[in-house]
Amino acid sequence: MEIPNAVEYILMHLEFNGYKAYLVGGSTRDIFNYKNPKDYDICSNATPEQVKKLFNKVILTGERHGTVTIVLNNEHYEVTTLRKDGIYKDNRSPEEVYFTNDLKEDVSRRDFTINSICIDVNRNVYDYFGGIKDIENKIIRAVGKAENRYNDDSLRMIRAIRFSCQHNFIIEENTLQAIVRNAYLIQMISKERIRDELCKILMSDYPSKGIRLLQETGLLQYIIPELCDCVGFKQYNIHHDKDVFEHTLKVLDNTPKILEVRLGALLHDIAKPKTFSIDDNGVGHFIGHHIEGEKVAEDILTRLKFDNKTINTVKILVRFHMDRYDKIRTTNIKKFINRVGIENLDNLFELQIADVLGSAKEYQDFSNVINIKEQCYKIINEKQPLTVKDLTINGHDLMEIGFKQGKEIGITLNWLLEMVLINPDLNNYEDLSEHVIRRGIR
Repeated sequence: MEIPNAVEYILMHLEFNGYKAYLVGGSTRDIFNYKNPKDYDICSNATPEQVKKLFNKVILTGERHGTVTIVLNNEHYEVTTLRKDGIYKDNRSPEEVYFTNDLKEDVSRRDFTINSICIDVNRNVYDYFGGIKDIENKIIRAVGKAENRYNDDSLRMIRAIRFSCQHNFIIEENTLQAIVRNAYLIQMISKERIRDELCKILMSDYPSKGIRLLQETGLLQYIIPELCDCVGFKQYNIHHDKDVFEHTLKVLDNTPKILEVRLGALLHDIAKPKTFSIDDNGVGHFIGHHIEGEKVAEDILTRLKFDNKTINTVKILVRFHMDRYDKIRTTNIKKFINRVGIENLDNLFELQIADVLGSAKEYQDFSNVINIKEQCYKIINEKQPLTVKDLTINGHDLMEIGFKQGKEIGITLNWLLEMVLINPDLNNYEDLSEHVIRRGIR
């Protein structure tokens, strides 16, 4: 049972000074699940004031709830005083906190049994609720009555699903059904906290499992109701042997662990129900779903408080996920690179390949994606001009030729760029200035 030296020191220092101290939470869960803990949380009967007196650098991160952070060798370690909670009225945090010396009383308020195991400095294990057995059996089970845990903090319903995805555990039936009964409580939770849990689900090894559980438990209707419209929505198209929701989950599982790509996969067909039409032959069409999808994706991500950079990247992925050229002209490729942005190309190709892999097996041909990717990087590696900034003539040059400052300069530069995209050899000052003079100064 390997414990880092700094953590060992904190536990020993608290014990040496007459206090009890235990590893608890995710670190102990990971130890018994044969994983390397990402961080180490400690609980102790020492109060925040007493902890502050024992260590040189202590940050008051949540003193009201008994939590302080000890800084050792530039690493942070949270220490929380053993406590019992008062009444929860906002489905988020207790109105009052009472410190206690009773370890079992403290862990009885924790969310799931797998997070309730404690270990002291002598490697004694305290497992009051059968967490080790549940880890062995790969089960997520609430500590005590699940309804009580979800009423204490309703985000725990999504956390149960997130842990199930991260560890590939099954949610115990009573714990799962309590989510179904209490799903509406998630409306009490801030969008930022919901967003963070959703991201962890998407970045797990089993993202589709998480999205499916969100839908089956009723949580999804309060998080991304637009995605619920995709459930069971038949596509009536030979290229697809799955409904829109099942196709989306398949695409999601075929993407790499890049948040923007997985968000793009989740939302790439979000507007298909809104744009559906069926022709006289019974074939389904979703004309412009990528354009409408860009707008819907922006609404969803804005509602969930994603940052502007992430929103803009995902919008690009959704907007251009259908752009795959069978017959490629160099100028079209250059315009494609400009519209998508060099920094987004790899992510878009990943999404496009995943999209193809989510279609009917006989149509899983992504050679055109590979082709356009090769063409893009050929142009990029040859440093061919792509934007106005790449031209050998600029606005100042045009003013020296005789242009007045104004919008005509921008119009002329874009006109020159169109010529250079077709013929890169024109990108020299002499040729470009000659074309400008021939065109006439306006």
